[in-house]
Formats: sequence, C-alpha cells, structure tokens
Amino acid sequence: MIWTPELATYLEDAPWPATKDELIDYAVRTGAPIEVVENLRELEDTDEPYESIEEIWPDYPSDEDFFYEDEGEY
Repeated sequence: MIWTPELATYLEDAPWPATKDELIDYAVRTGAPIEVVENLRELEDTDEPYESIEEIWPDYPSDEDFFYEDEGEY
C-alpha cells in the first residue's frame, strides 16, 4: 500500500468516521483513481470505523508539517 498526498486528497471529504467498505464505496462513487481503491482494499478488516485519514496513513502531512513565514522576511 503506497499513499501519496495526491492520492490521499481523494479521501479528504470522505464521510468520517467510515468503515473500510464505506470508504471503498465513497472512492468508487467519487471517481478516485484505482490506486486509492486498491490501497483501501489492502486495509485491515475491522468492525471499527476509521476516524480520519491519519488512521489509514499515519504519515499524512498536516498543515503543521509545512513552515510558513509569517514575518514577510525574504
């Protein structure tokens, strides 16, 4: 299973929390690339819903991972 930020963006608006099957259904209905669906199929089968993309891809980059210069110094 290989995630990239581009692939993960297809799940940003998913109906969290969601089960594996719900996420697969969402990805198919929204026209996500086949790589997204394949990655989701590789997830562990569990009865517990996933709360967010971070549970699927722990290294998912958040806004805090990017440094923004607020001072305006260049």
